[in-house]
Amino acid sequence: MTWQTLAAPPSGLGESPFWHPDEQMLYWIDIPGRQLHRCNVFMGTVQSWAMPSEPGSIAPARSGGLVIALRDGIYRAGQWGGELRQLMRADHDTATTRFNDGKADPQGRFWAGTMYEPRDKSTAQLFSLDCRGGRAPVVERKAGDAIIANGLAWSPDAATVYWSDTPRHIIRAWNWDAERNTMTEPRVFAQWPGKPEGWLPGMAGYGGRPDGAAVDREGNYYVAMFEGGRMLKLSPAGTLLAEFAVPARCPTMPCFGGDDLKTLYLTTARYNRPAQELQHYPDSGCVFSMQVEVPGLPVNFFQD
Repeated sequence: MTWQTLAAPPSGLGESPFWHPDEQMLYWIDIPGRQLHRCNVFMGTVQSWAMPSEPGSIAPARSGGLVIALRDGIYRAGQWGGELRQLMRADHDTATTRFNDGKADPQGRFWAGTMYEPRDKSTAQLFSLDCRGGRAPVVERKAGDAIIANGLAWSPDAATVYWSDTPRHIIRAWNWDAERNTMTEPRVFAQWPGKPEGWLPGMAGYGGRPDGAAVDREGNYYVAMFEGGRMLKLSPAGTLLAEFAVPARCPTMPCFGGDDLKTLYLTTARYNRPAQELQHYPDSGCVFSMQVEVPGLPVNFFQD
């Protein structure tokens, strides 16, 4: 399969892509650039929206606009470029911790995890935010004991939730009761060896660590392997089905798009990467796409 490069300026750290089926547009964020982007992939036009702090993740809202996880909380925008209204204030120290990977669940709640930037303590957590039916925001802590929250996804039957801790090279899975929003039977879904001591970018012997993810209609889990220059396709049992080389050392997150959801988009990073790496991978930070045989799951909408 061949990757195509989206005609859009590269991001420092592209993340949280989703395909908006009503607008027929691809959305993603640039975390260090503090920007939200959306692209009409048919016309090749890109719009950007500056944020007051680093966006960690976004999701579309059923009633219009977006829900946005920023460093200090989760916000609601009724329309593109509109006023940001805070739904949830962070209870973490924003000097060291910010919101990171997040998505809406199949029931319409918004989930977002945090990351501890010094990366020497397991203080990252995962939260869900329920505003359905116009209720006052209900926040629940769903998991913790992580360094960097990533890899959030649900199985097609909404019975399993996945969540990864990137520095620990591990993806966990839980049984999930969608109605009650409860997680039980935690287990290791997949795990990889850590970065070898003394490893530097460009060296062999390291396959990367699990970053963002997406699930297809057969329940296969696609995960971007940051610093591994590859994306993996794992079965619902966690076994490796396929490996796709990526034209960037640091892929960050896939999503499925297009009318048939058979276009797989992948964001990547170039922020703080070595000059030699960027010479070898000049399109680092760009969004790539390729065609797949099995369609993906559509994006979940936040409901309020």
